[in-house]
Amino acid sequence: MSAEPVSRIDAAIAEIEALILSHFPEATFDVALGDDPEGTYLTATVDIEDTDEVIDVIVERMLEMQVDEGIPLYPIIVRPIERVLAEIRAPQPSWTRPLLPMR
Repeated sequence: MSAEPVSRIDAAIAEIEALILSHFPEATFDVALGDDPEGTYLTATVDIEDTDEVIDVIVERMLEMQVDEGIPLYPIIVRPIERVLAEIRAPQPSWTRPLLPMR
């Protein structure tokens, strides 16, 4: 894995975190190196129903960083595990179609 200058990647991480926090102040972050593709992965945990709302906030700047500036920073937006588990455990609506028996 090629080493990106620390100051560029650190500045990019800080900028993307600030963009996310400006819209979702409760967001938390983790940073890790990855190799598919090689680069730095920024995982943002945001308690929101649709994580695409977070992507909408950062997508233009992320494309500039990745394509124009060659900064290998890749965001991953996840929801808190507690929210996911609560949704799984919630009763399903009664209008869902029942499973059909196998023939």
